[in-house]
Formats: sequence, C-alpha cells, structure tokens
Amino acid sequence: MNAPSIESYIPPERLLMGPGPSNMDPRVLSALSRPVVGHLDPGFVAFMDDLKELLRYAFQTKNAMTLPISAPGSAGMELCFVNLVEAGDQVVVCRNGVFGGRMLENVKRTRGLPIIIDDDWGRPVDPNQLEDALKANPDAKLVASVHAETSTGARSDVQTLAGIAHEHDCLIIVDTVTSLGGIPLEVDAWGLDAVYSGSQKCLSCTPGLSPVTFSERALAKVRARREAVQSWFLDLNLLNAYWDDGQNQRSYHHTAPVHTLMALHESLAILAAEGLEAAHARHRAAHEQLRDGLAPLGIEYLVDAEWRLPQLNSVIVPAALQEREAAIRRALLDEDGIEIGAGLGDLAGKIWRIGTMGYTARSENITRLLSALAGRL
Repeated sequence: MNAPSIESYIPPERLLMGPGPSNMDPRVLSALSRPVVGHLDPGFVAFMDDLKELLRYAFQTKNAMTLPISAPGSAGMELCFVNLVEAGDQVVVCRNGVFGGRMLENVKRTRGLPIIIDDDWGRPVDPNQLEDALKANPDAKLVASVHAETSTGARSDVQTLAGIAHEHDCLIIVDTVTSLGGIPLEVDAWGLDAVYSGSQKCLSCTPGLSPVTFSERALAKVRARREAVQSWFLDLNLLNAYWDDGQNQRSYHHTAPVHTLMALHESLAILAAEGLEAAHARHRAAHEQLRDGLAPLGIEYLVDAEWRLPQLNSVIVPAALQEREAAIRRALLDEDGIEIGAGLGDLAGKIWRIGTMGYTARSENITRLLSALAGRL
C-alpha cells in the first residue's frame, strides 16, 4: 500500500463565538509548543501540584480531590456518576436542557434509579420541584443538576439546590462545563459535592480536559461502595494514586497528556492573574455589549434577564429569518470567519447560541460579529 500524499493540516483562522471551544490566548498556544517531559518526571510531579492549586482557586474550594481528568467534560460527567452511583441508588435528575438529559443517561447506565424533574428549556431548575421530589422519594441518595445549561444559555441556582439536597441527606453532582471562569461558582461556600467542568470554554484552553472536584462527603460515599467502580480508567481511587499519594511518589495510572495539561496550567495562571471577579466582569461586559448591539437588529433573548448566562447567549432567530438561519450561520463562517452555534432539539432552527467566552470575550470581537451579522440579515 502506497503512502498517502497528504500534507500538514493548516486550519482556517476563525473567531469562535459558538458554544465552545473559544479562542485561546497566545500564551496558551505557546504552552503547547514547550518541550516534552515524561508524565512521571520529578519536575512534572511538582507541576501537577501547582495545577491542582490553580484549579482549587478557579473552583473556590479547598478540596484535596481536585484534578483534571485526561478527557473532555463528558468524561468528567461520567466520572462523577460511575464513582457515586451504585445499582439501585435513587438519583433525582434536574433536566432543563440537553445536558440534564445526558446526566439522566449516566444514571441509567450506572444502574441507578432516576427520578426526573423537568423544567422548560430556557428556564432555570425550579427548587420547589426538587423539594417536592425529595419529599416524595425519601430514599434518594443524589441530586444532579446543570449550573450553566449550554443548550439554552440558562443559569440555575445550584446553591439553593445544594441546600435542599443536603436537607434531605443527598449529595449533589453539578455540571459547570460552561460556568467555570465565566460566572461566580463557589464550590465550598455553596456546598457542592461532585463538580465537573471543561477546559475549552471560559478557561480558553484546548479541548480535551475535564477539571473535577469532590467534597469529603462525596469521597466518603466512594470509599463506602459495595462494588468496585465499573470504569477502571475513571476510578477515583486509582486516579488519586497518580495525582496525590501524599508522598510525591505517584503511581503510574495512564500517560497523561502533558502538553494539554501545560496549556491548562497556563490558562489557569492567566485567570488567577486577572482575578475571578475581573474575569466575571469582563464576561458580563461582553454580554451587555452584544445584547445592546442585537436589540436594533430585532433579535431578542430566549432566557429571562435574571437567568441569562453572559458567556452563552441564546437568542431567538426572528421568524422571518428562520428559513435562512442555517445559511446565515454558514455565510458568517465561510465569508466572515466567525462561528456561532445552532439550536439543539426543539430549539433547532429557532435560536442561535453566541458564545462570549474566555479569551473571546473582548469588545473588538463583539463589534466584529455585530457588523458581520447586520450585513447578513
């Protein structure tokens, strides 16, 4: 068989303003070109400790079990469920979009017993529904909810949901894939037990890593399991032996993606230097500039103002444009070099999802999108 005559791939330059990934800071791109070191190199072991400390700052937690999983956010989701859910455990799943639905699938596949509470897409999870579900199901062990629903651009009050869960002796699993670094997230102060995120959205790192953090309450449930965790790769006990054995003599678990971790370290160092409050304010300012620029174009938001995500703007495609919405997105991509996202599920063809995340959340990018969009309508 002859070798294919395929040359190096040079991707087109895009302004990424969809639901993720976001554009990367040049410092993060530079980190990807640093020299290779072994994943058990003594220098890399020290680097791992720094990376965990930076993640604790981003999550606002002192949890010892805070680390990046060598796989995307979907793996972080699965890690939480396979470690915390055992066969027969009742789990209340709060579903108000696509990713609440994915939580439900994880409960089923871990042989848990799901109790589903549904809210309309574009609305936050209703705490009263959770309270009622837990009163009706006193044997429930866990609650699962999305903080920032990427499919709709809606934020839910996970602090209140966590308080309700704990009042009923439940742990809470929280999806923060789109919220980490973009809006306030206080893991310790809010009492969140198992939290997962992604590297490619508000952190503006390369896709492929899932930061997670576990409270001591959650770890106690993992240690008390009757059966082994069904996933070898995502078993927290094995991962902990690699990431933190307490003696800086970590056991081999897998070959860590060294350069991706270097990129995450750099993105978190940038976040720490900016400060969380300043980062949140920058995302808010980008959102407000976009909102004010879309209004004269007759484009309104799907989500009520109180619950809108500043980093993920779900906007309603005007009825007169819905037949052309896909063509408009394609023209923005092909001719203007700008990516925005389509709606999912019942919202397909009805909304656009415009990301103002991480390094992308800058005034000049909003101006560029608004100008291009105005010329397409």
